[in-house]
Amino acid sequence: MADVTATDSALRRFLHGLPGVDAVGLQARAATLGTRSIKTTAKAYAIDLAISMIDLTTLEGADTPGKVRALCAKGINPDPTDRTVPEVAAICVYGDMVATAKEALRGSGIQVAAVATAFPSGRAALPVKLADTRDAVAAGADEIDMVIDRGAFLSGRYLEVFEEIRQVKEACVRQDGSAAHLKVIFETGELQTYDNVRRASWLAMLAGADFIKTSTGKVSVNATPPVTLVLLEAVRDFRAATGVQVGVKPAGGIRTSKDAIKYLVMVNETLGEEWLTADWFRFGASSLLNDLLMQRQKLSTGRYSGPDYVTVD
Repeated sequence: MADVTATDSALRRFLHGLPGVDAVGLQARAATLGTRSIKTTAKAYAIDLAISMIDLTTLEGADTPGKVRALCAKGINPDPTDRTVPEVAAICVYGDMVATAKEALRGSGIQVAAVATAFPSGRAALPVKLADTRDAVAAGADEIDMVIDRGAFLSGRYLEVFEEIRQVKEACVRQDGSAAHLKVIFETGELQTYDNVRRASWLAMLAGADFIKTSTGKVSVNATPPVTLVLLEAVRDFRAATGVQVGVKPAGGIRTSKDAIKYLVMVNETLGEEWLTADWFRFGASSLLNDLLMQRQKLSTGRYSGPDYVTVD
């Protein structure tokens, strides 16, 4: 694949040579997978699996250290009345809150993810984006969620986007040689076509992404089943071509247990059980956890507890 990224023209030929997405077939496939019925013990398993895959997120200008610590406490022990509920996968915050989250999560298995590179717009000079990334990594971030320059991508400046991802990947390396995992956010609601989503997926993976992610959660159109299916098919095909496995993270707009289970079915049917772990699949969400907890309580008690029985994030 080295020759593919050697020049802008070579990269363009490769990306535009990828098979086109059959939009009608894609949407029909996603809709069909969404009709699968998951009940009883399988549903209970799926709910716990979904909880363990959540990147519990707070990305607001009004975030405070107290709010971040409270979110970390919820991530460690989502339901104080039931210690069998699994921990979430990660707490996702702005870079200036990384140290606070890291301290609050000490002793847990939860990762700290930091958004970087002028999230959510990506409108900043590359040196600023790299400094943003290095600061978050130095503060202790285990994972970096970067946003691509959608303007450059939509203008066809693919090699520019590739180089930016590659340099951010290098900025994730710590002084001891270890590195934070890099999640690359496309903001698929702004990419206009499924073909562009497929091209962005391959571009990010060629540049070294550890995860590819649909959205920031800050625009009107975020993760959708068809778009996520494009990402899943891309990582499947990328591993077949290169032997490298990449994770997928739909984010934004996934609020109910029913929705989360639909995504898990899609992962299982497209990629298999190997991807059904927090190492390879995540949900970017802030409100999804509460619905999963209410559904979990319903399965164990036979009645709904209602939203007043879970903490408000």
